[in-house]
Amino acid sequence: MPPSSAAPVRTTEFAPRLAALMNGHIGQDVFRLEPDTIGVAGPAIADRILAARRATEAERPTFKPLHGRSIAKNEASSVTRTLGNDVREALLKPVPDAVDLSGSWPLTGHLFLRDLILGQDPRRLRMLMSRNLELTPKLTWSVITIGAALPGWPRPRRHLTGLAQRAAQATGYQERRYAMGMYRRAAAPVCFTVSTLVANALWLGSPFDDSTSNRTIIHESLRLLPPSWNILRNASPEYPAVDDRIGENDDVLLLPLLSHRDPSLWDDADAFRPERWDDLDPETAPGYLPFGHVSERCWGRHMVMPLAELLLDLVRGSGLVVDPDQRVGKVPLLGLLGVDDVRLTRPARGRVHSPPNPG
Repeated sequence: MPPSSAAPVRTTEFAPRLAALMNGHIGQDVFRLEPDTIGVAGPAIADRILAARRATEAERPTFKPLHGRSIAKNEASSVTRTLGNDVREALLKPVPDAVDLSGSWPLTGHLFLRDLILGQDPRRLRMLMSRNLELTPKLTWSVITIGAALPGWPRPRRHLTGLAQRAAQATGYQERRYAMGMYRRAAAPVCFTVSTLVANALWLGSPFDDSTSNRTIIHESLRLLPPSWNILRNASPEYPAVDDRIGENDDVLLLPLLSHRDPSLWDDADAFRPERWDDLDPETAPGYLPFGHVSERCWGRHMVMPLAELLLDLVRGSGLVVDPDQRVGKVPLLGLLGVDDVRLTRPARGRVHSPPNPG
């Protein structure tokens, strides 16, 4: 399995399908994955495919139809702006002095962010942030169904987040259920993504040199473990015109997981080297797509970066380290790519921790 080059004492084990992609297709631009699916990792072809047409509502990562109900782009934009305002207000709050970030990540970071951003919201809404709901959509909708049916629906209050204020305005069972679904759709991905991103960075490269900025650490973590390791585009007549290896009935799976490690694009491609971003622009680096294509960037990126920098700064200032007894980190096959369990602990007295080899 591909190791983390930044930390030779730690081994990163990818799920078999991910490992097979990396072992078999890094450096290739277009290749067949399934009888009806083409994989694309070449940056030039990926650019042309993603620029050929906008994503359909079924292809959007966050605002797909919600329980059969379409989410208009103006509504998706309004919800995102509302959440963005909530995040900005949360970033202005003083961080509790006694916050304890030790334990298993990304769960610990996720709970911290949930409370930081949504801590004043009603429990029936905050419970939608549980990572356990990721186990199955049926579980999520069971919680939403019960929450929408219970009496005592929240009323608008000054102390609620803007996202909760939107939910509080819902009337009737169906609208309440929809409001709860939108609350989860908007807020949960931000907390999930940020906590996973920081956990990945800690696993790949900590302890960090004091002179290394949080931002470059985050960009490098996004490169080696992109949260969205694939971008799906369903079969469309525009794509065979881009490349004749793509058939008219072929779905296209674009793979940042591969382009982010292509040795023709990156020096020492498997190594965790944040300093590379001192001279690179993440907005224009070829093949670098942690937040999607320039034609349709993820709306949440302006929330993810400052929250990730805050969280990483808190960990770096806390004296916590990745448990030196943890030598293997597993990356399961999930939509959100990340190390499953990174254990942060306080170093034992007298124990010397050697920093990871930078390459």
